[in-house]
Amino acid sequence: MSRPGFVLEVDDRTPPLVVHEGLGFRLEDFPVGTRVIYPPESLPAIDDVDTAIREALLNPVDADPLPTKLFAGMRLTIAFDDISLPLPPMKAPDIRQRIIEAVLTMAAAAGVDDVKIVAANALHRRMTPAELKHIVGERVFRSFFPQGDLYNHDAEDRDNLLHIGMTDRGEDVEINRRAAESDLLVYVNVNLVAMDGGHKSVPIGLASYKSLRHHHNPKTMVASHSFMDHTKSHLHHSAWRMGALLKDHLDIFQIETTLNNDVFGTPYEFLLKREWEWSIRDQASMLAMRRGLGAAPKRLRHKLFHDLRSPYGLTGINAGETGAVHDKTIEMVHRQQLVEVQGQTDVLVMGVPYLGPYNVNSSMNPILATCMGLGYFFNSYRGQPVVRRGGAVILYHPLNEGFNQLHHPSYVDFYEEILAESTDPAVIAEKYEKQFAEDPWYIHLYRTSHAYHGVHPFYMWYWAAHAMDHVSDVIWVGADRKVASRLGFRAASSLNDALEMASSTVGTNPSISYMHNPPHLIADVR
Repeated sequence: MSRPGFVLEVDDRTPPLVVHEGLGFRLEDFPVGTRVIYPPESLPAIDDVDTAIREALLNPVDADPLPTKLFAGMRLTIAFDDISLPLPPMKAPDIRQRIIEAVLTMAAAAGVDDVKIVAANALHRRMTPAELKHIVGERVFRSFFPQGDLYNHDAEDRDNLLHIGMTDRGEDVEINRRAAESDLLVYVNVNLVAMDGGHKSVPIGLASYKSLRHHHNPKTMVASHSFMDHTKSHLHHSAWRMGALLKDHLDIFQIETTLNNDVFGTPYEFLLKREWEWSIRDQASMLAMRRGLGAAPKRLRHKLFHDLRSPYGLTGINAGETGAVHDKTIEMVHRQQLVEVQGQTDVLVMGVPYLGPYNVNSSMNPILATCMGLGYFFNSYRGQPVVRRGGAVILYHPLNEGFNQLHHPSYVDFYEEILAESTDPAVIAEKYEKQFAEDPWYIHLYRTSHAYHGVHPFYMWYWAAHAMDHVSDVIWVGADRKVASRLGFRAASSLNDALEMASSTVGTNPSISYMHNPPHLIADVR
């Protein structure tokens, strides 16, 4: 039976602790009294995955069994979460492959022959054929991709978007036309964290900028407390209103899955253990890996990390009506990731690893590193932030990976031009968002190459808006000072230097909390 999350107070017997920092990690000595928040150990995985999938499809929540919805002559669309989930990518076979194959088997038995499979990538980059194949598997890829029946959603293809209507708050609901005009839309989700799934699937994953702008903006982001609690997230409130409108126009059969915390496989298993539990073999593995990474050129380090495939275990699968399914999903996510934490802290320390949702097979540029640290990790709480208002955040990342010109062309201009003028999310949104969102060259690259949409770096910056509004100081340990300055932050060479720099904000004897992730955790702050 797995143990719950664990909160440790550092004393003079505590060994150095692993801190992720981009394409590597370090062993850090934390001050005595530091509170360390560890993720829970992995829940046991479901042994018979195929049976679990079939049971979910035949016994859905608040919906009729899937086979009763399938009939000859119907238009069936299957949409699925894109490459941004899970992180790292799953070892083959991906759970989405197994679910899609089960749905297609039932569709074939019912005589359904008008089937399209769509990656719900919203304004994310188009996936390559190899990336699509990894998710859906060889058989589905071979049967659908060559004929053009497996493809990426195009949020700029006006002929293939349909405006459904507006919510009672005046929010446009515009999604993929094929999905909207189908007799049945089956959505296949991977719920890596509590932020995912529910009505964040169809209304966001298959949407256009016209819809997304209503909730991906600084005002909404600052008011979302937090993204990991959809009942308090204004972003999710907007998505839920859109979902309610879609429910009146479209039959959606939502399939959601949850995974355990088996993020690291061989030879990285020691990263799943608490440091004082390391065996002699674990210690040797860690030292050998640090030496190897220290000597390896950046390109090799990048390949070593990005080639990782995680041996996740499936912990739950539910299908049926979106809201009812998501309630069950969140219960399981909380079982795996929730850690009870007593009270807030003056200083929150977090390591930013090599990977986030938007740099799979790519580079963790400074904008994405900010999004990971101040957007996703800062918001990994329920109740209230781990750090008090006016406190300080210390992040670890070198901020030196640069920009991938293929995937992130608009990020370069955002960094060089926009951040040079202002780092205030509200100012940036008001003055520049529309220009980047409608730029013909960025749209061309999004539609024909593998570039994130022109507006995407703005959204990444907005994800950090809540943290920027909440804390008074952000310091990056080991970062390029010039880059940190362009972002509006400061850089320090060590943790001690960072704490000294933050002393003007939090005093000389602050309380410190270190969120020890990955694997994923949600701090339930009481």
